[in-house]
Amino acid sequence: MSKHSYIVDPVLEAEYKKAPIDWTPTLMLILTPIAALILVPWFGLTYGFSVGAIVTMVLFIIWNGLGITAGYHRLWSHKTYEAHPVVRFFLLAGGTMAIQNTVFEWCAGHRIHHQHVDHPYKDPYSAKRGFLFSHIGWMMRSYPTSRYDFKNIKDLKQDPMLVAQDKYYGFWILLTNIGLPAVVGLAIGDLWGTLILAGLLRLVISHHVTFFINSLAHTIGKQPYTDTNTARDNWWLALITWGEGYHNYHHYFQMDFRNGIKWWQYDPTKWLIAGLNKVGLTSNLKVVSNLQIKQAELSMRFKTAQQRIQLFGYSIEDDMHDIKMNVQHEFEAFSETLERWKQLKEESIAMKKQALVQKKEDLQGSVKNTLHEIDLKLKSDFNQLETTLGDHSQRLEVILRDFKRKVRAAA
Repeated sequence: MSKHSYIVDPVLEAEYKKAPIDWTPTLMLILTPIAALILVPWFGLTYGFSVGAIVTMVLFIIWNGLGITAGYHRLWSHKTYEAHPVVRFFLLAGGTMAIQNTVFEWCAGHRIHHQHVDHPYKDPYSAKRGFLFSHIGWMMRSYPTSRYDFKNIKDLKQDPMLVAQDKYYGFWILLTNIGLPAVVGLAIGDLWGTLILAGLLRLVISHHVTFFINSLAHTIGKQPYTDTNTARDNWWLALITWGEGYHNYHHYFQMDFRNGIKWWQYDPTKWLIAGLNKVGLTSNLKVVSNLQIKQAELSMRFKTAQQRIQLFGYSIEDDMHDIKMNVQHEFEAFSETLERWKQLKEESIAMKKQALVQKKEDLQGSVKNTLHEIDLKLKSDFNQLETTLGDHSQRLEVILRDFKRKVRAAA
């Protein structure tokens, strides 16, 4: 069975096959690229586009791109941070401009996607149903997975700003996609050029850039954190998707406001959120600890090492024996490290509970001293664990390099 195949349920497959065409998104997804292919070269060759129209298109692409990534995705779908109303309105307007449905619809579907990722009959844009389906096909028919009951977005329905967007969505679309480009176009003296570039072409580009996260980011790239789903990390995809290309990390640590967590990884959405935090416009930024990240990375590297030895080891069994033993020994040491981590967490909880009990009996400085000692011990022990995991990672890298050398020598 290939990695893109799945067990077919005849009843559900029949439902998918007879799903009626959803004409509104279908016509938009077909006609807007056709219109852009005709109007952009014709107008450009006949009249030419002003610099102002081109700059406006670029700025609008950035605006609606970040409206989806920082707004629809990381703020509202995953609640990875909180934002000032001004920031929320700015992101909401940009996300609306992208015409990818209301926040309610978008987030309801996305939360289901994470809950049932890759399930062919529960994930709304499951990669297991093929590239075209996960890219745009899932929007073009009224599939069973496209009908949401909105039970998973009760938190969002408490937000008056999102309620207003949902209620007046058609007006918001006209205002952001026609009204704003028209106003800017009149201001710079290039109405039609701005409407074609910043209105039409911008919409087509932003659509497919976002859709790549559902399709390409589940097809091409590496899996450094987990292989339990199809999500991939892809640096060049991150360049055009405002940092969303580090999708394997996101699917494993979805509550982190970051997607690119290495210093060299391109994630402008993360930089925007962190930058706004510096001036008090965002708060409660959620991050995964370095210890958890290293644990996930190292677990995958052990898994990869074992798979490679299984795949190639049979032809050079004698030479592979020491490598197998080294990997096994290192994995056992790694497991002991994780066990110490669990014990440390249990100890910290017990110690803090004890300190709270003492607080009821004694409100003097001894309680503060106890809590301070606990925090110092935790900090010291966690730093030591981080160092240990780093040592495991370096030793495993040496083992894998030796393994590659043995395989090349035997080839």
